[in-house]
Amino acid sequence: MKKYDILKRIEDTGIVAVVRAENDEQAKNIAYACMDGGIDAIEIAFTVPGAHKVIESLVEVFGNDLLVGAGTVLDSETARIAILAGAKYIVSPVFDLDTAKLCNRYQIPYMPGCMTLTEMITAMEAGADIIKVFPGSVFGPSFIKAIKDPLPQAVLMPTGGVNLDNVDEWISNGCVAVGVGGSLTKGSKEEITKIAKQFVEKIKEARK
Repeated sequence: MKKYDILKRIEDTGIVAVVRAENDEQAKNIAYACMDGGIDAIEIAFTVPGAHKVIESLVEVFGNDLLVGAGTVLDSETARIAILAGAKYIVSPVFDLDTAKLCNRYQIPYMPGCMTLTEMITAMEAGADIIKVFPGSVFGPSFIKAIKDPLPQAVLMPTGGVNLDNVDEWISNGCVAVGVGGSLTKGSKEEITKIAKQFVEKIKEARK
């Protein structure tokens, strides 16, 4: 898939499910549940042992029906492993210039975690496609307006602190998408699907 298509799909749905599964079977179950709820982008955290194998397995099963990305990627070495495993985008809690260069080289969307305006500008100048506002729980949705005033061109996706009670505020304040972990991916398949549908609907409503 081309970078444009990947970014557009993430923006269209407006949400990435952050998955910290213990194995590929659990990751598959979460993926099925999210897809049934209308979410077609998931991020496999590299804090999970054998995360690259989980990515390989998901890509083999779902193909392009599911956008599988790699999360908690701290360096370019890990990013390359993830890309070779089939990851369609790279997400990190921090900005790393070498990772930015590698992702640009292979035309893979890069979403580094930033908290300050200086970090955000540095990441944007290095070609970051989406700025992961992290941890979003520190400031809350109002922080997005504070960023957008001096940086209206910033493409933002908060992770951490996003839930059903505030997702509409994050979106209406100017986020292109949100990253959601535990408040979405914990629980039974039925519960995950139900919550996924609620997130998708709230995001649609916030964009009207």
